[in-house]
Amino acid sequence: MLDFSRFKFISFDCYGTLIDWETGILGALRPVLRKHSIEVPDADLVQLYGELEAEAEAGEYKPYREVLSAVVAGIGKRFGFEATSSEQGLLPDSVSSWRPFPDTVDALRQLHSKFKLAIISNIDDDLFATSARQLDTDFNHVITAFQAHAYKPSPTIFRLAQERLGISTHEWLHAGQSNYHDVVPAKSLGISTVWVNRPSHRPGVGAVRRAIGDPDLEVTSLAELADAALGNR
Repeated sequence: MLDFSRFKFISFDCYGTLIDWETGILGALRPVLRKHSIEVPDADLVQLYGELEAEAEAGEYKPYREVLSAVVAGIGKRFGFEATSSEQGLLPDSVSSWRPFPDTVDALRQLHSKFKLAIISNIDDDLFATSARQLDTDFNHVITAFQAHAYKPSPTIFRLAQERLGISTHEWLHAGQSNYHDVVPAKSLGISTVWVNRPSHRPGVGAVRRAIGDPDLEVTSLAELADAALGNR
Protein backbone atom coordinates (compact mmCIF):
# COMPACT_ATOMS: atom_id res chain seq x y z
CA MET A 1 0.00 0.00 0.00
CA LEU A 2 1.27 3.47 -0.86
CA ASP A 3 2.28 5.84 1.92
CA PHE A 4 0.43 8.92 0.70
CA SER A 5 1.86 11.05 3.51
CA ARG A 6 5.16 11.44 1.62
CA PHE A 7 3.63 12.96 -1.50
CA LYS A 8 3.51 16.72 -2.02
CA PHE A 9 2.28 16.57 -5.63
CA ILE A 10 -0.06 14.28 -7.54
CA SER A 11 0.18 14.72 -11.30
CA PHE A 12 -2.42 13.41 -13.70
CA ASP A 13 -2.67 12.40 -17.28
CA CYS A 14 -5.75 14.18 -18.60
CA TYR A 15 -7.35 12.39 -21.56
CA GLY A 16 -8.49 8.89 -20.67
CA THR A 17 -7.87 9.55 -16.97
CA LEU A 18 -9.84 12.71 -16.17
CA ILE A 19 -11.63 13.18 -19.51
CA ASP A 20 -13.67 10.43 -21.19
CA TRP A 21 -11.77 10.55 -24.44
CA GLU A 22 -12.97 7.20 -25.82
CA THR A 23 -16.52 8.56 -26.04
CA GLY A 24 -15.14 11.73 -27.62
CA ILE A 25 -12.93 9.88 -30.10
CA LEU A 26 -15.67 7.52 -31.21
CA GLY A 27 -18.18 10.35 -31.46
CA ALA A 28 -15.86 12.23 -33.84
CA LEU A 29 -14.77 9.28 -35.96
CA ARG A 30 -18.12 7.52 -36.44
CA PRO A 31 -19.61 10.16 -38.79
CA VAL A 32 -16.51 10.01 -40.99
CA LEU A 33 -16.69 6.23 -41.27
CA ARG A 34 -20.46 6.25 -41.85
CA LYS A 35 -19.99 8.73 -44.69
CA HIS A 36 -17.79 6.11 -46.36
CA SER A 37 -20.14 3.21 -45.49
CA ILE A 38 -17.62 1.63 -43.11
CA GLU A 39 -18.59 -0.26 -39.95
CA VAL A 40 -15.92 -1.08 -37.37
CA PRO A 41 -16.45 -2.49 -33.86
CA ASP A 42 -15.71 0.07 -31.14
CA ALA A 43 -12.87 -2.01 -29.67
CA ASP A 44 -11.17 -2.29 -33.07
CA LEU A 45 -11.51 1.42 -33.79
CA VAL A 46 -10.13 2.34 -30.37
CA GLN A 47 -7.18 0.00 -30.93
CA LEU A 48 -6.51 1.49 -34.37
CA TYR A 49 -6.66 4.97 -32.89
CA GLY A 50 -4.04 4.04 -30.27
CA GLU A 51 -1.65 2.64 -32.85
CA LEU A 52 -2.04 5.54 -35.29
CA GLU A 53 -1.67 8.13 -32.54
CA ALA A 54 1.58 6.53 -31.34
CA GLU A 55 2.91 6.51 -34.90
CA ALA A 56 1.98 10.17 -35.42
CA GLU A 57 3.67 11.18 -32.15
CA ALA A 58 6.91 9.43 -33.03
CA GLY A 59 9.77 11.27 -34.68
CA GLU A 60 9.98 15.04 -34.97
CA TYR A 61 7.53 16.89 -32.73
CA LYS A 62 4.35 18.27 -34.25
CA PRO A 63 1.37 19.83 -32.43
CA TYR A 64 -1.32 17.49 -31.16
CA ARG A 65 -3.89 19.03 -33.47
CA GLU A 66 -1.75 17.74 -36.35
CA VAL A 67 -1.39 14.37 -34.63
CA LEU A 68 -5.18 14.00 -34.45
CA SER A 69 -5.56 15.04 -38.09
CA ALA A 70 -2.93 12.45 -39.04
CA VAL A 71 -4.90 9.79 -37.16
CA VAL A 72 -7.98 10.50 -39.29
CA ALA A 73 -5.86 10.42 -42.45
CA GLY A 74 -4.38 7.10 -41.33
CA ILE A 75 -7.82 5.62 -40.70
CA GLY A 76 -8.79 6.65 -44.19
CA LYS A 77 -5.77 4.91 -45.67
CA ARG A 78 -6.49 1.80 -43.61
CA PHE A 79 -10.02 1.57 -45.00
CA GLY A 80 -9.34 2.70 -48.55
CA PHE A 81 -10.46 6.32 -48.68
CA GLU A 82 -8.71 9.68 -48.64
CA ALA A 83 -9.91 11.80 -45.73
CA THR A 84 -10.63 15.38 -46.72
CA SER A 85 -9.12 18.27 -44.78
CA SER A 86 -12.56 18.89 -43.30
CA GLU A 87 -12.82 15.28 -42.14
CA GLN A 88 -9.31 15.41 -40.70
CA GLY A 89 -10.28 18.47 -38.68
CA LEU A 90 -13.28 16.84 -37.03
CA LEU A 91 -11.24 14.97 -34.43
CA PRO A 92 -9.13 17.88 -33.12
CA ASP A 93 -12.17 20.16 -33.26
CA SER A 94 -14.11 17.71 -31.08
CA VAL A 95 -11.69 17.92 -28.11
CA SER A 96 -13.55 20.90 -26.65
CA SER A 97 -16.68 18.75 -26.34
CA TRP A 98 -15.01 15.80 -24.56
CA ARG A 99 -16.45 15.55 -21.06
CA PRO A 100 -14.90 14.62 -17.71
CA PHE A 101 -15.80 11.26 -16.18
CA PRO A 102 -18.64 11.69 -13.64
CA ASP A 103 -16.32 11.28 -10.64
CA THR A 104 -13.48 13.49 -11.88
CA VAL A 105 -14.29 16.99 -10.64
CA ASP A 106 -15.35 15.98 -7.13
CA ALA A 107 -12.34 13.67 -6.70
CA LEU A 108 -9.95 16.41 -7.83
CA ARG A 109 -11.55 18.81 -5.36
CA GLN A 110 -11.06 16.30 -2.55
CA LEU A 111 -7.46 15.57 -3.50
CA HIS A 112 -6.63 19.26 -3.78
CA SER A 113 -7.58 19.70 -0.14
CA LYS A 114 -4.45 17.73 0.79
CA PHE A 115 -2.09 17.72 -2.22
CA LYS A 116 -0.82 20.07 -4.89
CA LEU A 117 -2.06 18.93 -8.29
CA ALA A 118 -0.56 19.02 -11.78
CA ILE A 119 -1.46 17.97 -15.30
CA ILE A 120 1.04 16.20 -17.56
CA SER A 121 -0.68 15.74 -20.89
CA ASN A 122 0.01 14.98 -24.54
CA ILE A 123 -1.93 18.01 -25.70
CA ASP A 124 -1.60 21.53 -27.11
CA ASP A 125 -2.03 24.41 -24.67
CA ASP A 126 -5.03 25.86 -26.51
CA LEU A 127 -6.80 22.49 -26.68
CA PHE A 128 -6.25 21.86 -22.98
CA ALA A 129 -7.68 25.29 -22.15
CA THR A 130 -11.07 24.11 -23.40
CA SER A 131 -10.89 21.06 -21.13
CA ALA A 132 -9.59 23.00 -18.13
CA ARG A 133 -12.86 24.90 -17.86
CA GLN A 134 -14.74 21.62 -17.54
CA LEU A 135 -12.34 20.21 -14.95
CA ASP A 136 -13.05 23.25 -12.73
CA THR A 137 -9.79 22.78 -10.81
CA ASP A 138 -7.05 25.30 -10.10
CA PHE A 139 -4.08 23.09 -10.96
CA ASN A 140 -0.76 24.20 -9.50
CA HIS A 141 1.00 23.34 -12.76
CA VAL A 142 -0.01 22.30 -16.27
CA ILE A 143 2.73 20.69 -18.35
CA THR A 144 1.90 19.84 -21.95
CA ALA A 145 3.58 18.18 -24.88
CA PHE A 146 3.37 21.57 -26.60
CA GLN A 147 5.60 23.06 -23.89
CA ALA A 148 8.03 20.12 -23.84
CA HIS A 149 7.98 19.52 -27.60
CA ALA A 150 7.82 15.84 -26.71
CA TYR A 151 5.08 13.30 -26.17
CA LYS A 152 4.78 10.73 -23.42
CA PRO A 153 6.19 8.10 -23.10
CA SER A 154 9.28 10.27 -23.73
CA PRO A 155 10.94 11.09 -20.38
CA THR A 156 11.43 14.67 -21.63
CA ILE A 157 7.98 15.81 -20.57
CA PHE A 158 8.38 14.22 -17.11
CA ARG A 159 11.76 15.92 -16.65
CA LEU A 160 10.21 19.26 -17.55
CA ALA A 161 7.45 18.52 -15.05
CA GLN A 162 9.95 17.81 -12.26
CA GLU A 163 11.74 21.06 -13.02
CA ARG A 164 8.45 22.98 -12.79
CA LEU A 165 7.20 21.12 -9.68
CA GLY A 166 10.53 21.56 -7.91
CA ILE A 167 10.32 18.30 -5.95
CA SER A 168 12.13 14.98 -5.64
CA THR A 169 10.63 11.87 -7.17
CA HIS A 170 10.07 10.59 -3.61
CA GLU A 171 7.52 13.37 -3.12
CA TRP A 172 5.74 12.83 -6.43
CA LEU A 173 2.86 10.54 -7.40
CA HIS A 174 1.71 10.27 -11.01
CA ALA A 175 -1.70 8.87 -12.00
CA GLY A 176 -2.74 7.81 -15.47
CA GLN A 177 -4.99 5.46 -17.41
CA SER A 178 -2.27 4.43 -19.85
CA ASN A 179 0.47 2.00 -18.96
CA TYR A 180 2.19 2.93 -22.23
CA HIS A 181 2.12 6.71 -21.79
CA ASP A 182 2.25 7.06 -18.03
CA VAL A 183 3.03 4.10 -15.78
CA VAL A 184 6.02 2.72 -17.67
CA PRO A 185 7.92 5.99 -18.27
CA ALA A 186 7.15 7.44 -14.83
CA LYS A 187 8.31 4.27 -13.08
CA SER A 188 11.50 4.29 -15.14
CA LEU A 189 12.32 7.69 -13.61
CA GLY A 190 11.62 6.55 -10.05
CA ILE A 191 8.20 8.19 -9.78
CA SER A 192 5.49 6.30 -7.87
CA THR A 193 2.47 5.58 -10.06
CA VAL A 194 -1.24 4.89 -9.89
CA TRP A 195 -2.86 3.07 -12.78
CA VAL A 196 -6.40 4.43 -13.17
CA ASN A 197 -7.83 1.43 -14.98
CA ARG A 198 -10.98 3.06 -16.31
CA PRO A 199 -13.70 1.00 -18.04
CA SER A 200 -12.88 0.81 -21.73
CA HIS A 201 -13.90 -0.75 -25.01
CA ARG A 202 -10.46 -2.38 -24.68
CA PRO A 203 -10.49 -3.44 -21.03
CA GLY A 204 -7.17 -2.96 -19.30
CA VAL A 205 -5.68 -1.08 -22.28
CA GLY A 206 -7.85 1.77 -23.57
CA ALA A 207 -7.28 3.90 -26.68
CA VAL A 208 -3.51 3.54 -26.47
CA ARG A 209 -0.71 1.23 -27.53
CA ARG A 210 -0.58 -1.89 -25.36
CA ALA A 211 2.16 -2.04 -22.71
CA ILE A 212 2.74 -3.90 -19.47
CA GLY A 213 3.21 -1.61 -16.49
CA ASP A 214 4.05 -2.16 -12.83
CA PRO A 215 2.03 0.49 -10.96
CA ASP A 216 2.33 1.00 -7.22
CA LEU A 217 -1.47 1.12 -6.99
CA GLU A 218 -4.33 0.18 -9.31
CA VAL A 219 -7.75 1.81 -9.03
CA THR A 220 -10.78 1.77 -11.31
CA SER A 221 -11.82 5.39 -10.77
CA LEU A 222 -10.58 8.73 -9.51
CA ALA A 223 -13.05 8.47 -6.64
CA GLU A 224 -11.27 5.30 -5.53
CA LEU A 225 -7.92 7.10 -5.66
CA ALA A 226 -9.30 9.98 -3.58
CA ASP A 227 -10.62 7.55 -0.97
CA ALA A 228 -7.24 5.82 -0.75
CA ALA A 229 -5.24 9.06 -0.62
CA LEU A 230 -7.45 10.65 2.03
CA GLY A 231 -7.70 7.55 4.20
CA ASN A 232 -11.35 6.85 3.47
CA ARG A 233 -10.81 3.14 2.90
